[in-house]
Amino acid sequence: MVSLGDKLGLYRAMAGGGPLSSHEIARRSGCSERYVREWLNSQVAGGYVAYHPASVTYELTPEQAAVLADDTSPVFLPHAWQVVASMWADEPKTLNAFKTGEGVSWGEHSDRLFCGVAAFYRNCYSASLVQEWLPTLSGVTAKLEKGAKVADIGCGHGHSTVLMAKAYPESRFWGFDGHKGSIEIARRIAQEAGVAERVSFEVANADEYARHNYDLICFFDCLHDMGRPVDAMRYARTAMAEDGTVMLVEPYARDRVEDNINPVGRLYYAASTTLCCAHAISENGTHVLGAQAGPGRLESVLRSAGFGTVRQAAQTPFNLIIEARL
Repeated sequence: MVSLGDKLGLYRAMAGGGPLSSHEIARRSGCSERYVREWLNSQVAGGYVAYHPASVTYELTPEQAAVLADDTSPVFLPHAWQVVASMWADEPKTLNAFKTGEGVSWGEHSDRLFCGVAAFYRNCYSASLVQEWLPTLSGVTAKLEKGAKVADIGCGHGHSTVLMAKAYPESRFWGFDGHKGSIEIARRIAQEAGVAERVSFEVANADEYARHNYDLICFFDCLHDMGRPVDAMRYARTAMAEDGTVMLVEPYARDRVEDNINPVGRLYYAASTTLCCAHAISENGTHVLGAQAGPGRLESVLRSAGFGTVRQAAQTPFNLIIEARL
């Protein structure tokens, strides 16, 4: 129902409109009223839309609109259900993985996974990356303003790379990801954003990308997916400048299961079961961290890789931001 409401523009038709009849919502969205009315009632039953019995009208409150109608909002969630759709599409693979203990690599999943993950995190990064996270890192924004070299490992569709490139026109950026399809989309996004001359995207894993003495190496919500996260961080040490910084952005979690029993933990543990752990297992590596690794295990990975300074720089309801330096 959420996916239908997003794709048909039903939430957007309601946003800011106050109480509306099903006929008016159908007119605004260009949809059939009888279908719209039934969909509206499903939303009311789920608590996603308010209902006014006296006037037989429906209303999307500002809080509901931020989650369901505004695709620039950091809490916009409809794209996340594309990830859920990919889980259903790939259920036979997951069933087999449970029985055999084998992994399922990222590239084996439905295309809806890549689009859903990229769109979900794009809004989180748009709201926080440049404005909040980078300024919390020691001396990093000054370098970016003057002209720095930045690597974005596991860049996916490149939204994080492009955001930084737009904010810091004097700097040069490289995005790397092992999934060819995502890199092709990232190149198109950079071209459309007008930063292609300063941003390069290449297909490469976390232990084989080009070394350029980077001032900043970023890992956005990807380290926990890797079967050899310590090796990935050791490689980062060899690829960065002596006074360089690693920014590790990971799903928000605490170190104990009992401290992750909340709606975000429920979402992340589910995704971790079918996606994150499955990919790490497919690499036959040393770790299967999962999406709820928590700051303790992440710090252990960084220190095992030889980083002397590790600190949590910031957090949001969805992410932990960790700074690591030599």
